[in-house]
Amino acid sequence: MLLRQIVLYPIKSLDGVVVQEARMTAGGILEFDRIYAILDGEGKVVNGKRTPRVHMLRTQFDPTFREVCLWQTGDSTRHHFSIEEPSALNKWLSDYFEFPVALACETRSGFPDDRTAYGPTITSEASLDAVTQWFPEMTMQSARRRFRSNLEIGDVPPFWEDHLFGAAGELKPFQIGQVHFLGHNPCQRCVVPTRDPDRSDPIPNFQKSFMELRRKNLPDWSNAERFNHYYRFAINTSVAPSEAGKCLRVGDPIMVN
Repeated sequence: MLLRQIVLYPIKSLDGVVVQEARMTAGGILEFDRIYAILDGEGKVVNGKRTPRVHMLRTQFDPTFREVCLWQTGDSTRHHFSIEEPSALNKWLSDYFEFPVALACETRSGFPDDRTAYGPTITSEASLDAVTQWFPEMTMQSARRRFRSNLEIGDVPPFWEDHLFGAAGELKPFQIGQVHFLGHNPCQRCVVPTRDPDRSDPIPNFQKSFMELRRKNLPDWSNAERFNHYYRFAINTSVAPSEAGKCLRVGDPIMVN
């Protein structure tokens, strides 16, 4: 069992960046992961759950994550911005969404969806491959971009990551390389995985089909009591402040206590 891939999502809800290693922050997140968020005038996050226009945005970052290039799917024109001085970026995004927005920054703890299980999300290569077998119109890369997990485990059977949570109220300890994690629960999904990550077109009846297939393919090692419904995929975690500064690296072994 080893860590096959690490993906950071510097701007919440936008494209990810594959890296070979990532450092933990004192806030329990991967450094640079979801440290920026697009907020409206009321301070609410603009994400794929709110508007499918998010799926049409493409991004590339410089190696320091201080500059970003944005464009719309299918558009050949690239727009380059400083993230540290985001006034021009805010204007471009406001014009794109057709309402005022601004980029917010939180480098220590980021902008996680779950304020309790705020750590990196984990899935396996085999689980993603299984989902592509359920939905032939979905490629492996599309599956990764739909479910947006930070860490991908290799050399395991489908849904092996269900080993990483326990009974209700239990936090399951495990380790990847140097970093100690606590596994919380299988992640409840939203509307985002139903949509094409480039064009926002939905797969018809995706959620219903996924739930039925997840139930039918639930491994013996999964705790079925943790599934009040089966629209769950990947594992939510938390990481203690004591792990700050430790690095995860592709190829790190996974050890379950």
